[in-house]
Amino acid sequence: MLHLTKTAVQCGHVQELEQRNEGRLGSYLGVPAVPIYTRYRPTRHAELVGGSLYWIVAHQLRVRQEILGFEEAQTEKGQQWRIWLGAEMIPVAARRKRAHQGWRYLEDRVKPADMVGGSGDISALPPALVRELAELCLI
Repeated sequence: MLHLTKTAVQCGHVQELEQRNEGRLGSYLGVPAVPIYTRYRPTRHAELVGGSLYWIVAHQLRVRQEILGFEEAQTEKGQQWRIWLGAEMIPVAARRKRAHQGWRYLEDRVKPADMVGGSGDISALPPALVRELAELCLI
């Protein structure tokens, strides 16, 4: 399985990304989905369907969304590729990651673990606290 990383530009908190996604919510093959756009289709796009896009928020991988599919789209910027993401945002174990332009591949063997439910759910914690806990190897 192959995944992507992408910087959540101008989002200092996961909640800001969630709000942005709510405004973009659409439907892909009858499933609630959020579109993002890129100029070029990833070369390995077939391997990405079923994988996830891991969002970099405040210099850390914090949440992921399932990659549902790809389609060409005509936008005000011209011909682009639409990447459809599942609407659910799944918190992951925070991992430091330098921001970058566009997207990057992430191999399955190095992806962060999901942090959903119970005492492991850290999605509501402030980013500074999550960063500090991660630096201390506590999460």
